[in-house]
Amino acid sequence: MPTLPREQPEPPPAQSHKARRMAESFGVDAQRYDQARPGYPDALVTRIVAGSPGPDVLDVGCGTGIAARQFQAAGSAVLGVEPDARMADFARARGLQVEVATFETWQPTGRTFDAVIAAQSWHWVDPVAGVVKAARVLRPGGRLAIFGHVYEPPPEVAEPFAAAFRRAAPDSPLGGQPSRRPLDLYQAAYAKFADKIRETERFEDPEQWRFDWEQSYTRDQWLDLLPTTGGLTQLRPDQLADVLDAVGGAIDTLGGRFTMSYTTLAATAVLVSAC
Repeated sequence: MPTLPREQPEPPPAQSHKARRMAESFGVDAQRYDQARPGYPDALVTRIVAGSPGPDVLDVGCGTGIAARQFQAAGSAVLGVEPDARMADFARARGLQVEVATFETWQPTGRTFDAVIAAQSWHWVDPVAGVVKAARVLRPGGRLAIFGHVYEPPPEVAEPFAAAFRRAAPDSPLGGQPSRRPLDLYQAAYAKFADKIRETERFEDPEQWRFDWEQSYTRDQWLDLLPTTGGLTQLRPDQLADVLDAVGGAIDTLGGRFTMSYTTLAATAVLVSAC
């Protein structure tokens, strides 16, 4: 999810599971979401697949199936669980089996899996109930893997975005988060995810992984991605247009493109065999 400099356009990860209205707003334009959102490092997918006892994967909050299709390509059999029917329909049209429910209310009906993954979605899940349920549906030796991106545009792009967002939505609670580097904020959140896993005493000691990479964006590519983010999915069309105009102008001053530095973080653990 993109971040404002020293501010966040989405709730802090530790609080996001309470923001159901935002969590279920991403399906407004599922096709744009699927086309614009980045995938996940191949090294991450390979490591999860290799560290799981078999091919059966449950994808929590699968969205349009961005991560699920990568796992399918790596040889996994994936079942998605997604609360937004619009996103689920898009994923099904791309060949993914999906059941519509929040993870907390989803009924496994006796099914178990070799891995439970949550790609950019665990912050929408109750952090205690989610881990307990993951432990219940994993086979002995199965892996829980929670992962997502952290990224911050260069100041020349981020600062005009922050100013435009504040103008467009001055009453938004998302415009006044504490001053803190986004990577620090999300590393702390993933450490808390690991703590919640550890507290169940159902898993081996959690590991935290980090993958750094870069992606270049043209003006049009970045303006296509921005409306898919939580802080912008709920803006009125005129508010969104103001934000995109400001950001587009900023990218124009950089020659029409910029390079984004990404960090993909993961908290992961293996269910103890005795369970």
